[in-house]
Amino acid sequence: MRKHTALFIDGAWQAPSGQGLAEVIDPATEAVIGQVPLGDERDVERAVAAARQAFASWARTPSSVRAGYIRALAEQLNARADEMAAVITAELGMPVQWCRSVQVEGPIAGLEHYVEIAALMDEVREVGNSLVLREPVGVCAFINPWNYPLHQLIGKLAPALAAGCTVVVKPSQETPLHAFLLAEMIEAIGLPAGVFNLVSGPGSKVGEALAKHPDVDMVSFTGSTGAGVRVAQAAAPSVKRVCLELGGKSPLLIGEDADLAAAVRYGVQDVMINSGQTCTALTRMLLPASRYAEALELARAECQSLRLGDPLDPQSFLGPMCSAAQRRTVREYIQLGQQEGARLLCGGAEAPAEFERGYYLKPTLFADVDNRMRIAQEEIFGPVLCLIPYADEAQAVQLANDSPFGLSSAVWAATSGRALKLARQLRAGQCFINGGAFNYLAPFGGYKQSGNGREWGEEGLAEFVEVKAIQL
Repeated sequence: MRKHTALFIDGAWQAPSGQGLAEVIDPATEAVIGQVPLGDERDVERAVAAARQAFASWARTPSSVRAGYIRALAEQLNARADEMAAVITAELGMPVQWCRSVQVEGPIAGLEHYVEIAALMDEVREVGNSLVLREPVGVCAFINPWNYPLHQLIGKLAPALAAGCTVVVKPSQETPLHAFLLAEMIEAIGLPAGVFNLVSGPGSKVGEALAKHPDVDMVSFTGSTGAGVRVAQAAAPSVKRVCLELGGKSPLLIGEDADLAAAVRYGVQDVMINSGQTCTALTRMLLPASRYAEALELARAECQSLRLGDPLDPQSFLGPMCSAAQRRTVREYIQLGQQEGARLLCGGAEAPAEFERGYYLKPTLFADVDNRMRIAQEEIFGPVLCLIPYADEAQAVQLANDSPFGLSSAVWAATSGRALKLARQLRAGQCFINGGAFNYLAPFGGYKQSGNGREWGEEGLAEFVEVKAIQL
């Protein structure tokens, strides 16, 4: 039981102005495993004031010194990686076989890159009679999701610290415990007071107050497209910068010449990791009609081989949904898919009989999906994969791009050259070719209703930078 009764504001743990504590539920057992304060608008005022007060000094701090703090934070995370992974498994339900590597070690690697990237803030470019230089954007508000909580928090925090920005963080109410653990580490490294502030609480109070606050220069939000629209609307009157990482309905285009078994296995596993609660999940598998029947059998066999179970069991491939509400939403989509005429290949909306407790849901495959169906157009955010046949390559590309989203994509073909040709035609912020790995040095972000702005790498730093021209 992790009970937090204070917020981290201005370098110290302070009693909240907001009343009450929010319970954190273990989605595998439905037991209460933690409590965090319910902050309110008054807490936001204090946190933003602290960040504003700290900004001028932090912005002037040499980049090498800021890089030293980033390095120290990475060392803290490495030393307490097991503890952090255990916290995230408990609050999210991601199995231990994935949680440390995906939810903790990956973000640490991304954080460490900014030790060197921070030096870019010192570069001055001469253009004619002008000097062009970078300056930090200012006070930043981070509104974070529950599905990859540390990953998304570090993806915002690392470039902000490197740039010289100060921050106020609002974690998700479903998975806030990791953020309090991170705040303990930030306190341990002696980051100057006010540079990092943590205010937990409901989005309707804390999130909205941050988005519309006139002293917040930038808001970075990760979550659903609908919530992102509301954040942008709240931020608009003060004309602050808004960076949005939103929903996805990403395609995996499998070529007729591909290694079908390898491609289908990759696609099924990609969706089922984290129980489908991944914004980049390749939830539309586009298959050549000539090999469609074979692909369906491969997909069914792979799906049925994946173990649904206790997140603490190293043999479990996928665990429960994060919350009862999320499981209910996904069940409704599964029922909708059947009503729309898609063929249920395996899984379904019924609760798995072997689990008396926990928000478990069977991994589900739908065959014979028409791309116009709602299950093919809307983000389900659960362990549900749509299998869609195509007649030829031109139709495959058209189907891949026929989506309001454009966060991610993938192509599997006989050669990387063939796959690259297809990848260049897909309207998405990233594309994985033949199982390529995620790269923390490369920019991450979406097209269309998947958002705007980029995270990670040098492009991630640019989101936290104002560019100044000095004419000589």
